[in-house]
This record gives sequence, structure tokens and C-alpha cells, in this order.
Amino acid sequence: QVTLVESGGGPVQAGASLRLSCKASGRTISTWAKAWFRQRPGKEREFVAAIRWDGSRSQYADSVEGRFTVFRDDDKNTVDLFMSDLQPDDTAVYYCAATETMYLPIGVSEYNYWGQGTQVTVSS
Repeated sequence: QVTLVESGGGPVQAGASLRLSCKASGRTISTWAKAWFRQRPGKEREFVAAIRWDGSRSQYADSVEGRFTVFRDDDKNTVDLFMSDLQPDDTAVYYCAATETMYLPIGVSEYNYWGQGTQVTVSS
């Protein structure tokens, strides 16, 4: 069993940067695909970013491409999301997710393990 715990959310002003971190415990996820999703108010959970197990490839939603970067640290068993130039439309609960695959899935249903979420609120 894997437990994922996010941290780093909070309120920020538009244009600010924020780094979210997700720590896995229970077993190593170094060979797993890892991703970040978000759920904006009144909307369904949506894909934000994902990174392949070996870090050789990452993928981003169009809305965050060029502003967000996903990192992994196998030694720490973590996956981080660095967010820059945040805008009010980025306000959401951000979730990290992981699944045991060597591919790079981006669908909600393709991930087996989820964190509890961390709130990011961007004010204008």
C-alpha cells in the first residue's frame, strides 16, 4: 500500500510562484509514473502534469505548459510541481497521483494512488 501526502499549497498573489511537494510512503515509487491533477471550483478533476518513471519524458496540460514543471526525486520518494506566474484560474485543489506503469498516462482513471490534495488559491 502506498500513501501520498501533498504539501506546499496556500494563498498567493497573481504572478507568484509556488512549489508543491508529494511524499510517498509505504513503498518506493521510483519505477512508477507520477502526476499532478487539480480540481477547480465547480469543475471535474483535470490533468496538470505527469512524469515518466525514469524522468525521460514529461507531459503538461496546455493551460500550464511553460509555467509549471514537474520533478521527481527517487532518493526522497517525492514528486514536486513547481508553478510559476500563477493566475486566479489556477485556483484549485491539487492532487498528486502515482501508478505502477512504465508508460505516461494522463487520465484520472489510470492512476491508482492519490493524495488527499492541497489547496492553492491565487488572488488577483
